[in-house]
Amino acid sequence: MRIYKILARLLDYPSRELMENLQAINKMVSEDPDITASERDALKQFIAWMQIHDLTGIQSDYVQTFDMTPEHDLHLTHHLFGDDRGRGPALIDLSEYYKASGLDLVEGEIPDYLPLILEYVSTLDDLQARVFLADASKVLKVLVENLEKAQTPYAKLLRIVEQRGRLAQAA
Repeated sequence: MRIYKILARLLDYPSRELMENLQAINKMVSEDPDITASERDALKQFIAWMQIHDLTGIQSDYVQTFDMTPEHDLHLTHHLFGDDRGRGPALIDLSEYYKASGLDLVEGEIPDYLPLILEYVSTLDDLQARVFLADASKVLKVLVENLEKAQTPYAKLLRIVEQRGRLAQAA
């Protein structure tokens, strides 16, 4: 599903390529019938925010938001295990799951990184994607709440991911 690929790009570390393609991403958001009106509004607001800032400023904001604040970490098992030994087996299990599904990780990629998870989820049908995200719903809920408290524009993107997982639980 295209929305997950878009979210993966917007939640990954900002690059010059991303900045150069914001217009195209905005067009995809406008034209995708699988994106709800509220999701479309949130995505367009976020893209507009990115467009009024330069790359260096957005990169600085990204690092401050996600790398310097442990409560905002996009590595989901961090929120479950911290630096505990239980995190290693969880990461191995997720890596093996990806391999069994045909997804090869680039060396050095940590499998619980949310943009990578969203890349994987983009290869699934809608129900499968929502069910997969539902497994991380508790972590996503806490992460969204932390980002909303910090009043970061990224909170809107995480809210979309969290709500899509929550919808699978209700079904």
